[in-house]
Amino acid sequence: MSNIAAVAHHNRLTRQRIRSAWLFLAPILVLLALVAGWPLLRTIWFSFTDASFADLTVYSFIGFENYLSYEDGEWYGVLADQEWWGSVWNTLFFTVVSVSAELVLGTIVALTLNAKFPGRGLVRAAILIPWAIPTIVSAKMWGWMLHDQFGILNHMLQGIGLISEPLAWTANADLALWAVIMVDIWKTTPFMALLILASLQMLPSDCYEAAKVDGIHPVRVFFKVTVPLIMPAVMVAVTFRALDALRVFDLIYVLTSNSAETMSMSVYARQQLVSFQDVGMGSAASTLLFFMIALITIGYLCLGRRQMAGDN
Repeated sequence: MSNIAAVAHHNRLTRQRIRSAWLFLAPILVLLALVAGWPLLRTIWFSFTDASFADLTVYSFIGFENYLSYEDGEWYGVLADQEWWGSVWNTLFFTVVSVSAELVLGTIVALTLNAKFPGRGLVRAAILIPWAIPTIVSAKMWGWMLHDQFGILNHMLQGIGLISEPLAWTANADLALWAVIMVDIWKTTPFMALLILASLQMLPSDCYEAAKVDGIHPVRVFFKVTVPLIMPAVMVAVTFRALDALRVFDLIYVLTSNSAETMSMSVYARQQLVSFQDVGMGSAASTLLFFMIALITIGYLCLGRRQMAGDN
């Protein structure tokens, strides 16, 4: 009977903790429903209408025509627009290249900051400055630095002989996207380094002491010991950065405006919504972007749960 009573008491405590958890979460869930849930539902609804900013009170339901429709021998809608698929390619290319570079550079910076050297605290504070600067301010600052006539970057490159004439970094179709990627790497590498550094400082020291006694090469220790131990933190950092990069807007819009060569999915949605005053098409593009990010997030959560179940 004592064991049965103990199990019952444990189950009762578990239920009480679950109720308390939901009670504490209720206010933030209500706030999220008001701040994020309602606008999201409105956006999804408008994507099935012919709403326009000319008069948002008068519109009709048109089904999936904003997404894809066939009329008079031609396809219409977001999914039939070549500019949309160009923005999808730009966004994916931007995400893969920038996040990969930030992962490599962030790991190098984190390993450097994890070492003991004089002035380490000052260097740690200084490395966070690019990340602390607002994106709009960073974009405007880099816009002047990348200017083809007055920019300091062209002046420096010409001074050391790498280029013979100024380059139009943000106006040249071949350079514009790479310029945006360069600015994003400069700004968000500290974020990646900060997360990886936090995981490095929590690693057990006995593994490294044993490896040092055994005379194992530091490079092998890094790949065989350090990388597996920090991999969960790295995956979190990569996921957060990838989700953030997929919805990039401000950096691209400030540096290159509505240029088709650098247009992201968020910039495309803004163009349809604001420039063309087409609420239906803009909402459809925003909804597609939302579901893409949601699928990636759900996939990551499922993968994380599967790994945790395998470890247990």
